[in-house]
Amino acid sequence: MIPFLHRSLSALDPFRQDLEAIHPALQLRVSARARRLALRLDPKGGAIHLVVPKRASMKRALEFARQYKDWIDRHAAALPPAIRFEDGATIPVLGQGRLIRVVFDPALKRTAITLNDDALIVHTNKDDPGARITRFLKALARTEIARLAREKAARIDRPIAEIQIRDTTSRWGSCSPDGTLSFSWRLVLAPYESLDYVVAHEVAHLIHLNHKPRFWALCEELSTDFSTGHDWMKKNAHSLMRYG
Repeated sequence: MIPFLHRSLSALDPFRQDLEAIHPALQLRVSARARRLALRLDPKGGAIHLVVPKRASMKRALEFARQYKDWIDRHAAALPPAIRFEDGATIPVLGQGRLIRVVFDPALKRTAITLNDDALIVHTNKDDPGARITRFLKALARTEIARLAREKAARIDRPIAEIQIRDTTSRWGSCSPDGTLSFSWRLVLAPYESLDYVVAHEVAHLIHLNHKPRFWALCEELSTDFSTGHDWMKKNAHSLMRYG
């Protein structure tokens, strides 16, 4: 069996068809970094990726996928439906459900977005203002996360070198040894207790770059509602990827 490394992309088309026969949500991802065959959920894309090292054989990869067909069927059925940023959709923003109301006006020069208690109101000349809504939510996430992070860092008398907002797919937050904190903008769509918990988690790393008992004690001390925030992220964080 010729390994993936020596196959052209077009030569993999029959293999992709075999994967689709196992389940329509199953997609191929050849990875130079992967050490072994694996299945990865992709809530954002509504897919399950079969991650295959470049030197693995198609035969072995197909056997692996067929072996885990029950797992694939079960998890594909549980993938949350995608929610687009469009008129009529309801999205959670800072712990509160908001109805997206798009007011289209071709005479407008730019898109203006207003957030109120129960709605996200979008005045726009765009047929699809989804990208503008995403940009608005990223800016909102930056403002709220920065406020929380600086407030919590002040409590432990630790400086923050920089706060970065990213669109990460596997990590909701991180803290580098130089004091740079990074967060996913999608946290603005989580319950407020969970947003607060993730910020507390990374700020606590400014003192403890580990997950030992002292770290968890400080994380709990810095959190508004540690148990609620932590438990929701552990069980439901993947659902944040379905928005946008």
